[in-house]
Amino acid sequence: MFNAHHPFFRCGSPVKTTKHRLAVLIALGISSVSSVAYAENTLVVNAESAEPQENAWGPAATIAAKHSATATKTDTPIEKTPQSISVVTNEEMQTHQFQSVKEALGYTPGVTVASRGASNTYDAVLIRGFGSVNQNNYLDGLKLQGDFFNEAVVDPYMLERVELMRGPTSVLYGKSSPGGIISMVSKRPTQEPLREVQFKMGSDNLFQTGFDFGGPLDDNGEYSYRLTGLARDADEQQNFSDSKRFALAPSFSWRPDDKTNLTLLANIQNEPSLGYYGWLPRSGTVDPLPNGSRLSPKFNEGATNNMYARQQRMVGYSFEHALDDTFTVRQNLRYMQLRTDQNSVYGTDICTAATGSCAGIAPGDLNHYLSRGTIVSREKLNSFAVDTQLESKFTTGSVSHTLLTGVDYQRTRNDVSALFGSAPALDLYNPVFNDFDFASAPGYQLNRQEQVGLYAQEQGEWNKWVLTVGGRYDWLKQSTLTRSTNTSTDRKDGQFTSRAGLNYLFDNGVSPYISYSESFEPNSGADFGGSTFAPSKGRQYEAGVKYVPKDRPIVVTGALYQLTKTNNLTADPSHAFFNIASGEIRSRGVELEAKAALNANINMTASYTYTDAKYTKDTTLQDKQPVQVPRNMASLWGDYTFHSGPVSGLTLGTGARYLGASYGDPDNTFKAGSATLADAVVKYDLGRFGLDGSSIALNINNLFDRHYVSSCFAQQGCFWGAERQIVGTATFRF
Repeated sequence: MFNAHHPFFRCGSPVKTTKHRLAVLIALGISSVSSVAYAENTLVVNAESAEPQENAWGPAATIAAKHSATATKTDTPIEKTPQSISVVTNEEMQTHQFQSVKEALGYTPGVTVASRGASNTYDAVLIRGFGSVNQNNYLDGLKLQGDFFNEAVVDPYMLERVELMRGPTSVLYGKSSPGGIISMVSKRPTQEPLREVQFKMGSDNLFQTGFDFGGPLDDNGEYSYRLTGLARDADEQQNFSDSKRFALAPSFSWRPDDKTNLTLLANIQNEPSLGYYGWLPRSGTVDPLPNGSRLSPKFNEGATNNMYARQQRMVGYSFEHALDDTFTVRQNLRYMQLRTDQNSVYGTDICTAATGSCAGIAPGDLNHYLSRGTIVSREKLNSFAVDTQLESKFTTGSVSHTLLTGVDYQRTRNDVSALFGSAPALDLYNPVFNDFDFASAPGYQLNRQEQVGLYAQEQGEWNKWVLTVGGRYDWLKQSTLTRSTNTSTDRKDGQFTSRAGLNYLFDNGVSPYISYSESFEPNSGADFGGSTFAPSKGRQYEAGVKYVPKDRPIVVTGALYQLTKTNNLTADPSHAFFNIASGEIRSRGVELEAKAALNANINMTASYTYTDAKYTKDTTLQDKQPVQVPRNMASLWGDYTFHSGPVSGLTLGTGARYLGASYGDPDNTFKAGSATLADAVVKYDLGRFGLDGSSIALNINNLFDRHYVSSCFAQQGCFWGAERQIVGTATFRF
């Protein structure tokens, strides 16, 4: 059955409404980057400024990363990857000072980051119109598997890069949303000494301090370390709600020779308060209340003693050893513990009858009272994941091969105690907020997941052609033990997925490609007869072109795709409140992106997204558009750094993000409107004062303080977007 209490059930797809002028501006911006790329006098390239060799698991020299391992699990140049992928480098994260991973993707095409408005409790996004019951996020090649409300979140200060792979990825990762994945790479030990301390102050009483130390432990660099940490305290946008985070990420590397690297990685994060995680009705946000007023973006419908806390512990390693010039063995392993606790009062819908939490309200006043529900949950999750790979590089005739074979395994166990209830309705005209007497949570359910996958991938190169083909078979087992009845629901699945792609590499850096890829994702619940659902399946056809010149820090990509998800759950026409797995959603789209260091002074990013998604087979939503994902999105950013004159060291940057309108309920009866948001940065390098690597900066997001509803998933579920945020950052290196 449909679980209305689940935190991630609000997953959807696109909408219509365009801003043609802004779309054209973005397209022109991308074209200009491509044009500038050919103008020799716009970029100074010499032996002293040449880009250093980039590693897919390490830092990039500029905002335009040219290597990634997310789409292939091997260190592959972007132009040789037959699927659409974006990389947000550490330099870009430092420029914008993002507060979450999903914020870091705000200038990236194909992804909707505003599905929960201003909340950063989770890094849940929609990619190419599709979401997932749980986050579809990976750290250092392994999935951060979550369950129920228990989801891991990594602070961007702990990361070297954030990558977005669009389209089905099951051929390498197993069960996965068809839209794509977020892949994060942790900061790792450095061979050069690193000593950094950072301080932040900003809107909503933000106070943060962080540190990042690293370097070799011996003269020959065999041993090295890195220790990154932060502490943050801030009020949330919503009244009487705050967030606190304390994080520490130690790592240690052993490199006995140039063929072996063992890196131990850990992440410890305590969050005594996760902030606001509620939603508001359409009335009072998208539409005015009956008296003509709207609720403030700071409105919090919960109790004053709402509590939401998370603790996470991760420990593991990344190992690589080259047996010889042909064979390289890699293994990534991680054990994770998560604990999430919450006591929450949250809004459900505008009262329509004097029953339940709305009992006793006069019929004439019902339309301005908000009914409210409660949840008390205590969750303990343990997860283990390991991925073992053999990479073989060899040549047959004139064809060079990179053959990857591997086996991965992951196991997750989440023990949930939960209690759902109701709280007194809230008068939206004259709200009175109080503490709520939360009861203790009884045993609710025990959820287990286990996956084993065998995979193989061939990357063959011949005469400028690159062929990538792969296949994988997964064995998946899931079980749910209901504590109250001591009954268990079990399901076992076996699934084969494949991918094939072809690139052609022109000498000028242009690389057109075509590809086909597949995915599968488990469906939760059971039908009226008690049978569990078969997994949903994703199939995608994609064609595109990439421009990645070898001698310039520029990456320009364009993609055209059609993605279909089958076995989607849809309402059972014969049995109310039950589902059947016979639905289908089709998403078609165009995505354009440019990242470029145009010269020593100018950085530029631009993106445009067009998504056309609809239910092509459904018992109740036939031909409707899924909720929450706009049909059009766009972004443009540029910054200029002065390297001479009286303002040498000054960086000025500004940009805009356009979020198109999206349908706010499954029946497509209303929309959350479009919004254009401006951002800016002023940064000053303190190197001229002898503080090399140090800087002070002022970042402003939503510069003009635009109040907007970012999205809705139903009549009762809408989210205010983030208000203007001003953050000052002082970074010192010594």
